[in-house]
Amino acid sequence: MENKIIGNKIAEARKKKNLSQAQLAQRLFISPQAVGKWERGESFPDIITFNRLAKILDVDLNYFSDNIQSELTETTLDESSIKQSMELPSEKQNLPTSKTGNKLSWDMSSGNWVDADFSGLKNLQEKFSSSNMMNCKFVGSDMSGLLLKKNNVGSCDFSGSDISSSHIQSSNLSNNLFRDCSFQEAQFSGNNIEACDFSGTNFNGTVFKSGSFLKNTTTNAVWNRTSFIGMHMDEMVFEGTLENCIFEDCSFYKVAFQNSRLINTFFKNNKKLKRIRFIDCNADRMTYEFLKQGNADLSGISLLTP
Repeated sequence: MENKIIGNKIAEARKKKNLSQAQLAQRLFISPQAVGKWERGESFPDIITFNRLAKILDVDLNYFSDNIQSELTETTLDESSIKQSMELPSEKQNLPTSKTGNKLSWDMSSGNWVDADFSGLKNLQEKFSSSNMMNCKFVGSDMSGLLLKKNNVGSCDFSGSDISSSHIQSSNLSNNLFRDCSFQEAQFSGNNIEACDFSGTNFNGTVFKSGSFLKNTTTNAVWNRTSFIGMHMDEMVFEGTLENCIFEDCSFYKVAFQNSRLINTFFKNNKKLKRIRFIDCNADRMTYEFLKQGNADLSGISLLTP
């Protein structure tokens, strides 16, 4: 790909949207210097960032370069090859083994997975890196201990799956269903997580770090020992009990805590804490003082009695 050509197209689309480099960088959660390098042809975004860039600028991926789309499609597997490479084990079966007795590795990285149904998948602890996954089903699957890195995952259904102790890094997760999933002790780092449904999901011990958490549904989610560090949070509503949780170095926009109990929850060095709305909430003394020191609006919070 010609970096300069792509840079010119980014600049042209940005100007049509009346965005400055700094404004575009803010919406992508990157530095203005990075946008400047793209437009000068000194570097270009990875495929995950290209997807978000296209949404912000209201253009198709092909606007930037046909080569971008080819990167996603050149590794596409047809339906028959998917069936040959992936056979779902029955409850009584184990993974296939080699002659030495070692489990065979299913290499599902660098693929373009579209409309695939992997529901009930078990014992998958291999990497799923640098893949494009759209409209796929992983309902009721065991994906614990999985490494997801540099993936674009959109409109997939993971409902009822065990994704505990997994590492999800530098990925774009949008419009996915994670209803009644377990993310216990999972780690999210550098991800854009947007418009996903996490209703009934268990976030015990989950860590979210250096990314964005936007417009997600978290009704009846379980928040215990959950950490948000260096996260940008936009159009989010937290309900229910949050206990032993951490919000540190985060920024907030249109965020609300509604009918929540905040117990031993730590707020430190957060930006725009005043923008958080607390509606019919209760907090213990420790949490209340953290919020008070951050100049939060405490009018919607009542102190819990000892």
